[in-house]
Amino acid sequence: QVQLVESGGGLVQAGGSLRLSCAASGRTVSNKAMGWFRQAPGKEREFVAAISWTGTITYYADSVKGRFTISRDNAKNTVYLQMNSLKPEDTAVYYCAAGVTPSRNGPSYDYWGQGTQVTVSS
Repeated sequence: QVQLVESGGGLVQAGGSLRLSCAASGRTVSNKAMGWFRQAPGKEREFVAAISWTGTITYYADSVKGRFTISRDNAKNTVYLQMNSLKPEDTAVYYCAAGVTPSRNGPSYDYWGQGTQVTVSS
């Protein structure tokens, strides 16, 4: 089993930055692809970013491309999401997930964290 715990969320003004972390425990995730998803109130969960286990392949949603960066430190069993130039529409609960391959498709991931709230004020 893999346990994922997100942290780093909070309240930030538009244009600001936050860095989310996803720490894994239990089994290692160094050989797993990782993804970040988000869900805003009243909306469906949506893909944000994904990274391969080597870190050499990354995918981003068009809405965050150029503003967000996904990275990982396999020695620390941790994945990060650096979020810059934040907008009010980025407000959501952000979830990290672990799976076999990097994917934009949520159901392809096997393990999920509990989420961390990100609120961007205008």
